[in-house]
Amino acid sequence: MALPAQDDRTLPAVVLQDLDRQPLEQALAGIQTLLDQHGHLIVVCSQAAPSGVERRLHTVRSLLESDRIALFRPELPPLGLAALVRQLRQLASCDLSPGVLASAGRLLTHYIHAGAVLNSVTRLDRVPVGLKAHARSWVPGSQFGVIAHPEPQLARIGPGVTLPGPEFGAWMLVAQGQLQTDWVTTTLAPAWNVLGLREATLPAESANWWGTSKLVEFCSYLPDLSVLYQLVTSVRQGTCHWCGIDVIGDRCVFCSATPPVHETHTPTG
Repeated sequence: MALPAQDDRTLPAVVLQDLDRQPLEQALAGIQTLLDQHGHLIVVCSQAAPSGVERRLHTVRSLLESDRIALFRPELPPLGLAALVRQLRQLASCDLSPGVLASAGRLLTHYIHAGAVLNSVTRLDRVPVGLKAHARSWVPGSQFGVIAHPEPQLARIGPGVTLPGPEFGAWMLVAQGQLQTDWVTTTLAPAWNVLGLREATLPAESANWWGTSKLVEFCSYLPDLSVLYQLVTSVRQGTCHWCGIDVIGDRCVFCSATPPVHETHTPTG
């Protein structure tokens, strides 16, 4: 899902539609064209996507023998993932190197709180659900507030019930599914002291990720490009010893290399 741009600087996203269904030659040609046009490619893939999509991505990357394709599958629900992708699109307009931009995805994931309101948790397998919650799912009219990231949380919605949120100023994004509830906008958003609220279309993969189409998905995120840029540039950068690209963190997002382990020798006398 590609969210609408928030400003004129936000770069457009390229949606790799039906990547696992099209002929391999077509997928190879399409991604090679993107590499020729842009130099590097950051592919963000939902964990709710069919397993064939990830296999195809690895196949294409291997056949192209390219260290210029970064594959990223964070443990975020679809709406939170869409918000993260838009943040990367915002940062792509800045003077960040491809390795730092791709590494920023892992950093910014920590600043996204993502969840949903569900009418049932019987098919929810991505967040720990106790037996009592499962039993309550069978009670007509039950609704559950669930946080999937950064820390799994679940509560049956009732008067005054909220869920823990970010400890910093953030905006909230809400996507309406087939569930009628205003709990997110009237209770959760004020409890989180959100700075603003925007609506979005429910991602196609949300029903699969949450185990039901009767839901309202939400996430909090940082929309300000200057804040995002400051977060990314304040982190220490390094150089991958294998491919030479600038990165944030220990693992290179393009070639997957980790820093070499230097053995320490204890002098003997």
